[in-house]
Amino acid sequence: MMNLRPADQRGHGSHGWLESRHTFSFAGYHDPRHPGFRTLRVLNEDRVAPGMGFGTHPHRDMEIVTYPLEGAIEHRDSLGTGSVIRPGEVQRISAGSGVTHSEFNHSPDAPLHFLQIWIQPRERGLPPSYQQLPFPEAERRGRLRVIASPDGRDGSLTIHQDAEILGTLLHSGEETTHPLAPERHAWVHVARGTADVNGQRLTAGDGAALSDEPSLRLRGVDRAEILVFDLA
Repeated sequence: MMNLRPADQRGHGSHGWLESRHTFSFAGYHDPRHPGFRTLRVLNEDRVAPGMGFGTHPHRDMEIVTYPLEGAIEHRDSLGTGSVIRPGEVQRISAGSGVTHSEFNHSPDAPLHFLQIWIQPRERGLPPSYQQLPFPEAERRGRLRVIASPDGRDGSLTIHQDAEILGTLLHSGEETTHPLAPERHAWVHVARGTADVNGQRLTAGDGAALSDEPSLRLRGVDRAEILVFDLA
């Protein structure tokens, strides 16, 4: 069974310096039909004006994954981390017992476009931690590359939940598949381009929830960048 979540039905927040689309309920946007999917709680698509961003604010008990699409994110946190995250790199913060951080558009004149992902951890009060790793296009082209996993397998980020995040880049006609074990579920998000997902056409911003499916089949239609969440 597959349920589609069209891009134009997502929540929308406009704050002048920030344009945000919410796949699931977030902040002032509440949709009882879409509170999240399994342990995937937040999937926001954010566009931030040059030089602007989110001032220092707290988080706790959440796995936060930041996935840049365009531009660069300047990050600072209470763990002492200061970094810049660019497309081809992915950041993970385990907020655990508590962390504060800030995120700004690193450029004074170029736009920033990124995905912010929150996954509920398997337990509360874990020690907070930070990780940032590169995932070059060549490693994602035409296949699903593991980006985050519970055990950090294949050089992926480590998240404290029975969940995996996989990413792929598919040019027109390229295909890849992902088996879904019994009682596993998948959320698919098309970040850019157009793809067929188990025979259904999805374009940028569209999502789909899959349950009781033996596998996930992805085919590029117009150069597509796709994230897959394999969830218990």
